[in-house]
Amino acid sequence: MSFDYFSWIILPVLIFISRLGDVTMATLRHIFISKGFKKIVPVLGFFEVLIWLVAMRQVFSHLNNAACFIAWAAGFSAGTYLGMFIEERLAIGTQIIRVITNETILELAEILKNNGQGITIVDGHGAKGPVKLIFMIVKRANKKQVLDIVHQYTPNAFYSIEEVKSFKHGVFTDTGKSTPIGRLFSVSSQK
Repeated sequence: MSFDYFSWIILPVLIFISRLGDVTMATLRHIFISKGFKKIVPVLGFFEVLIWLVAMRQVFSHLNNAACFIAWAAGFSAGTYLGMFIEERLAIGTQIIRVITNETILELAEILKNNGQGITIVDGHGAKGPVKLIFMIVKRANKKQVLDIVHQYTPNAFYSIEEVKSFKHGVFTDTGKSTPIGRLFSVSSQK
């Protein structure tokens, strides 16, 4: 009796790849919905469901094959991870960074403002006394550089980051070319 390579190896691999593709698209679709990208979401949804139907048909056609079920579940897990990984690399959208510190922020504020980053500073009172709150809306592509600068000038600051779905007006750096924040990062690293 010969081993059935198609049923136990090739078919599960194809199901895994199909599931990887449709769940990656589903993950990206959900993320894009939350960010308000209305044009790409239906396209992703179409291909997601098409691939899902093809993969599901194969699983139902081979209900006695445990390898197909394992491939289905593994593809789901891998697709979720891959979708989040791709979205993180795309760095689409904007985020608000809130910095709360009792350290002096004059130098930090000047560097950010002089290099095109919009900031709003508010006086506050925390559990241990007076604090400064700095609010910045940054493009996700610039987030790491802005946080590196915040850490350099206010190393003990508390900060939080939140997604911004939409906004109107403001001062933002241009991520298209050599960004002001990029120049800021190189200047600040020489401090």
